[in-house]
Amino acid sequence: MSDKLDTAERRELPDDVFGLPERREYPMPDAAHVRAAEAYFRYCPEDLRPELARNILKFAARYGVDVESPVIRAYAG
Repeated sequence: MSDKLDTAERRELPDDVFGLPERREYPMPDAAHVRAAEAYFRYCPEDLRPELARNILKFAARYGVDVESPVIRAYAG
């Protein structure tokens, strides 16, 4: 799977594979999408960054992705 999902593929994903599940934003069904979420983290609203950061790290661990961003690590607490 590439880091691009079409509308149908995105609709089929369960809520629990999103970095922000209540908004269905930042899908992370595989390692490529974890890297994409890390790259687009700066566009996340400030108040949602802690939740997204924690979920990026959770999915990164699941897929063996090394998250290098100290900003994401800081927001994850």
